[in-house]
Amino acid sequence: MNITKAVVAVAGSGTRLLPATKAQPKEMLPIVDKPIIQYLVEELSSAGIHDIIMVTRWDKKPLEDHFDRSVELEQSLEKAGKVGYLGMVQKIPTLANFVYVRQKGPYGNGTPILSAGSLVDDEPFIFAFGDDLVKSKVSFTKQLVKAYKEYQCPIIGVQKVPKRAVDRYGIVKLKRGTNEVEDIIEKPSVSEAPSQLAQFGRMVLNQDIINILRDTPLGKGGELWVTDALRTYVQRGGVVRALEIEDGEWFTTGDPLNYLKAMCEYAFDRKDLAPELKKYLRARLAK
Repeated sequence: MNITKAVVAVAGSGTRLLPATKAQPKEMLPIVDKPIIQYLVEELSSAGIHDIIMVTRWDKKPLEDHFDRSVELEQSLEKAGKVGYLGMVQKIPTLANFVYVRQKGPYGNGTPILSAGSLVDDEPFIFAFGDDLVKSKVSFTKQLVKAYKEYQCPIIGVQKVPKRAVDRYGIVKLKRGTNEVEDIIEKPSVSEAPSQLAQFGRMVLNQDIINILRDTPLGKGGELWVTDALRTYVQRGGVVRALEIEDGEWFTTGDPLNYLKAMCEYAFDRKDLAPELKKYLRARLAK
């Protein structure tokens, strides 16, 4: 079965980026001159995802407006002869069919899946965190779709993190010599962590995971975790595969330092920015 739908979790508050996120969604913060969420949407679109279900909350309207037409802006750009910018803004609403669902339920990254569950009709779908970026030669969503076609089971994106950081993520233990998940633990202590492989915000899920989530009790911090549902799925005999990024890297943007790192990495890809930016950084570091 082809994967044509994605559920994107964008209901977070962005507390660690206050006050920048006081009046705008954290997913709308720019990486150079494009919102974080647009990078994700372009990745999904390029991988054949036609329907993108954004699970939002009351203060995410700027995000919804971004993927809508802006007639007055288009007319202004056309009148000014700014054809390049005009084409840029006209393309955004055509990237996918956008559906917006308000999140209902407890805190946790499993809740968006339940909120959108009735819109994914017993079919595999991409689940993504709206503030996670993956910079790779081949879109990571394409890599996930390819892996799903091979394995026909849930697939989770993983990346090795420093040992000191394992208590921030779902940490994965693999069966020896394979990419099959043996266990996955949400935010373990350093001593409890079975590895340094962290699950991040790109995965292929199915109806089985939705069904398990409905009966999954609240976990660490009193939140509903997709990690706990995946763990139950594996314990019941289901197969989950882990996929590391080929020729790329995952960037979380949820805190100031990692946000700045992502900004630099994407700026370094820009021929119009990279030479002067690198020159500036070298001079600044020399001081």
